[in-house]
Amino acid sequence: MVVELAELAAGLPMAASFALAGGITSLREGRRRAALNEAMHELRRPLQVLSLTLPTNSGRTLQLESSLELARAALERLDHEINGGTLEKVEAEVSVDALIDAAMKRWQRVAVCAGSGLQREWNGPETYVEGDRLELAQALDNLLSNAIEHGTGMVKIGWRREGGWVSISVSNSLTPRRAKAPRRRQRRGDRCRRGHGLRVVKRVARSHGGSFSLRPVGDGAKASLRLPLRRVDVR
Repeated sequence: MVVELAELAAGLPMAASFALAGGITSLREGRRRAALNEAMHELRRPLQVLSLTLPTNSGRTLQLESSLELARAALERLDHEINGGTLEKVEAEVSVDALIDAAMKRWQRVAVCAGSGLQREWNGPETYVEGDRLELAQALDNLLSNAIEHGTGMVKIGWRREGGWVSISVSNSLTPRRAKAPRRRQRRGDRCRRGHGLRVVKRVARSHGGSFSLRPVGDGAKASLRLPLRRVDVR
């Protein structure tokens, strides 16, 4: 079919060839958008069911609710990227301590199952930033997920104030858990599916007037999300 269309286009005047190529591109884009919208629809249904079936007397209810909230926020962003429209951003006062506490509750079990754990470092007085709580939570989740997946031992998380800034850090050890298996050739699809987490962190840092860094420390790595403090906290 593609060869036939190419041969047909070759025999047409240039303007008609461009019009045909544009029509084919629009058709493909329309099918792609329809497929993505169907996938979003299929994701929304189980999220709705999970939201309505959360236990009311479980200690894990808050962790599950916060994870579902982040999933819904990610779907809203995907909907915006596919279909356009306005993406609502809720700017508010965000407690760094509460942000880290919620992230630790979401990821503690994952860390344990991976053979590591999460450890909060002492951070000093309560600190606040201004921004979108869900976006900041998504950035922190990506840092924790990355540290758990690519390291071993205890994953440490904490923050410190630096003048008018607060630096939230996540560090781990990079010692391998087991002998490395023979390296297989990476397929193109594998490469495309990796690296998104750190791009999310960089995007969130920029949108909040901050920055992100990742550097080796000892036998491990340290990721830092640097954000401006709430104005009234700046001394």
